[in-house]
Amino acid sequence: MKNKLLLIVLDGVPWRNFRRLFGNLEGWVDSGEAQVTRHRACLPSVSGPCYATIHTGVEPQIHGIFSNEVRFRVAQPDIFSEVAKAGGKSGAVTHSYWSEFFNRHPFDYVRDIEYDEAEGPIHHGRFHTMTGYNHDNQMTPCDADLFATLTMLCLRHGIDYGILHTCTLDSMGHRFGHDNTPMDHACCAMDAMLAAFLPKWREMGYEVIVTADHGQTDRGHHGGREDLQQETALYWFGKAKLKKELAASGSVIDQRQLAPTILKHLGVAIPSTMKAKPFLA
Repeated sequence: MKNKLLLIVLDGVPWRNFRRLFGNLEGWVDSGEAQVTRHRACLPSVSGPCYATIHTGVEPQIHGIFSNEVRFRVAQPDIFSEVAKAGGKSGAVTHSYWSEFFNRHPFDYVRDIEYDEAEGPIHHGRFHTMTGYNHDNQMTPCDADLFATLTMLCLRHGIDYGILHTCTLDSMGHRFGHDNTPMDHACCAMDAMLAAFLPKWREMGYEVIVTADHGQTDRGHHGGREDLQQETALYWFGKAKLKKELAASGSVIDQRQLAPTILKHLGVAIPSTMKAKPFLA
């Protein structure tokens, strides 16, 4: 691979909360170690459809994942499949939906909770299901544990591309909304846990994207067309720079741009199904 890259997806964080509550990420922007821009989710702005769009570079109306309840192995090429074809190694520390969309469906709790498969497309997978999740019981694993697990995959297996996805803040948002004391503290805690690992990933030679799949309203909702539901932030830590027009205030990255950007930066051929233009110069 030309470069090594980690994609960190913090589920359900609106642009406003990233910019005002993630002091470590914002500090790295101020110091010049990171760049930040807006990132607009697909429609519907629901987790499952967004996961599939992030990794395939196509909208739900093409890949067919229209809700969290509609799940199958997507047909389009994705980041995992293309990295594997190019001889790279990938790792995933995510919700089980990612395994279903990009490896095999349905998810088997015993077979698929953890696997190391030489043929890929996901070479090293560590998954959680959040079975039993509801308003009063988040059923989310500790984020520091997830960050540590991704770091272990990097050290143990030398992965070229890795993704981490956590639902903690999305679950908190559904329970409390996004403008209150519990949510302020949850975002601050996430920022602190992430900050404990991000410098280590950079020292290990990884470039890093930190973003969310979608935003969320003050009533704890997402799925429709609204800035709070669709717009989140994207932080880039790497040698390349955002294209000049995207680094300007108010500019927005389309969610379909993530997959081709990541593949191009890794040095992997972009499949013809990915029509959006990469956002790195």
